[in-house]
Amino acid sequence: MVGLSVGEKHFIQCGIAQDLRLDGRKRLTYRPIYVETGIIPQAHGSARVRLGATDVIASVKAELGKPSALQPDKGKIAVYVDCSPTAAPMFEGRGGEELSTELSVALERCLLGGKSGAGAGIDPTSLVVVEGKVCWDLYIDGLVISSDGNLLDALAAAIKAALSNTGIPKVDVAAETTGDEQPEVNISDEEFLQFDTSGIPVIVTLTKVGKHYIVDATSEEESQMSSAISISVNRKGHVCGLTKRGGAGLDPSIILDMISVAKHVSEQLINKLDSEIAAAEASEE
Repeated sequence: MVGLSVGEKHFIQCGIAQDLRLDGRKRLTYRPIYVETGIIPQAHGSARVRLGATDVIASVKAELGKPSALQPDKGKIAVYVDCSPTAAPMFEGRGGEELSTELSVALERCLLGGKSGAGAGIDPTSLVVVEGKVCWDLYIDGLVISSDGNLLDALAAAIKAALSNTGIPKVDVAAETTGDEQPEVNISDEEFLQFDTSGIPVIVTLTKVGKHYIVDATSEEESQMSSAISISVNRKGHVCGLTKRGGAGLDPSIILDMISVAKHVSEQLINKLDSEIAAAEASEE
């Protein structure tokens, strides 16, 4: 938790009310975002995203597995976030574990949509090699290196960048099988299939401080929030998911307004992220 004096709290709140934040930004302006890709050679895809002093890494590992009996036509995707104790004092012990779980669940919901699969950023059916027998299992790991607020947005951006950097080996089925026999597969060392990230949303978190809400809140600003809503929005402007933090309730009309603002802000964020990912991949080559 960020310790602030009464004067500092007042200064932050008054600045937001006047649309002039501590670092000079307006209420709906993100900090500069920087992207690096391919930073972990052992992973199938990886990326590092810095948002101000918030610094996170995402990596993607793909392994061949067997689809579940309940969903034989879908691959499996797991998201896990680790909040390093060195990133912030509050991450030590149980606090870090609880936040890791909260972030992992929110990101998984953002990528996989609801139970029906509606709003999913990743299509699990695209991970199937042989229905009911062979599929790709995707393990997406996030690591918080340094925390200065807005972790969820930064991690979602890092995952989007890591997936755009991901190449899954091409798999050829050697022979058809019958019954419960597992088919033989040949995994290529040279041919890789690029991951389609066009449907993967970004997350825009709107943090309510006083009567106003802001995007990309710093740790100091988050310490003054009454509530926050994180909205995942894809390239088409469709809302894929929504999560709320903080104890204060929000009027439904305010939530609708926040969703409208998130859609507008997400366009700028997606465009900026796309150009940063393209620049990062160009420099990697």
